[in-house]
Amino acid sequence: MTDPIADFLTRIRNAVKANHKIVEIPTSKMKRELTRILHEKGYILSYKFVEAQPSGSIKIALKYHPETKKSAIKHLSRISRPGLRRYAGAEAMPRVLNGLGIAIVSTSHGVMTDKEAREQNVGGEVLCYVY
Repeated sequence: MTDPIADFLTRIRNAVKANHKIVEIPTSKMKRELTRILHEKGYILSYKFVEAQPSGSIKIALKYHPETKKSAIKHLSRISRPGLRRYAGAEAMPRVLNGLGIAIVSTSHGVMTDKEAREQNVGGEVLCYVY
């Protein structure tokens, strides 16, 4: 697999389209941080790290509206990819849907949202957009 982050996003996107409640994804440090951010921002209901030998997995409970059954995640898109890396400085950090969505950024201070990166005045690689 050449792009594990794209695989992570695609698995979530496919589970949302199929109205699954839980999706299981192979783990890595980057995927753990992406999952943590999605949970903090309210895009997923909960998550659990399953440690198994030789590699673990992440079980993610997807979030849906109780009455309309619509997912909290409307759109997931990979921005920076192995063939074309996308970087942004603190002053040029992208705003997703004029602040209604989030951009997840990998910085020298760790993985964070675009808003947190602007507050800490750091730039980095723009991994994906979520709204």
